[in-house]
Amino acid sequence: MLTRKQYELLLFINRRLSEGGVSPSFEEMKEALGLKSKSGIHRLISGLEERGFIRRLPHRARALEVVRLPEDTAYALQRGRGGERGRFSPTVIRGDFKAALPGAVTSDAGEAAQLPLLGRIAAGTPIEALRDPTNTIGVPPSLVGKGEHYALEVAGDSMIDAGILDGDTVVIQRSDLAENGQIVVAIIDDAEVTLKRLRRRGDSIALEPANKDYETRIFGPDRVKVQGKLVGLIRRY
Repeated sequence: MLTRKQYELLLFINRRLSEGGVSPSFEEMKEALGLKSKSGIHRLISGLEERGFIRRLPHRARALEVVRLPEDTAYALQRGRGGERGRFSPTVIRGDFKAALPGAVTSDAGEAAQLPLLGRIAAGTPIEALRDPTNTIGVPPSLVGKGEHYALEVAGDSMIDAGILDGDTVVIQRSDLAENGQIVVAIIDDAEVTLKRLRRRGDSIALEPANKDYETRIFGPDRVKVQGKLVGLIRRY
């Protein structure tokens, strides 16, 4: 299963190979996906290579080969149309939240609220959030209020001192704003997603772990976007 950015990059490479037989440069890939640095492209290419979608050809500059395309290529092609010079919307968690949540997610009758379970999120080294649109999870109505909500499974132990353990499911209220000190879903460089406590330090943004074995990471304000705020947690014993 690929993240949206991986989809976009794979299809961009495939289109350029089909049109001219030559792989796009890293600079062209960066511009096409709207990323701010080539390091994000390196990570995406490595991920595609590890999953068997592309192959690097040795002893040739800019040599990439598309081995296979994802089964839902039609979806990715549809999402990729219409953007000038192939640009795409920088949202890592794939899908339209309004479409994914066709009605209120709370229940006046006290029944469990069904939330989309969008995938796994790192509470450690950042990973890309994946979406499985077939998965939902029932949560107590008291965990959701106004607005749109979704759930993510936690991978990693960097937030254990905040009571968030590996394998927990967190309930997230979708928002692009957060107060200082809140635990948020943060997207870094439009490519990586992580669950951390957000602190503003002057013109910089710090993403703080809740585990002494991990270091706080500090970024410029244009490198971090908030995609949601932690509002609840579910744990199975």
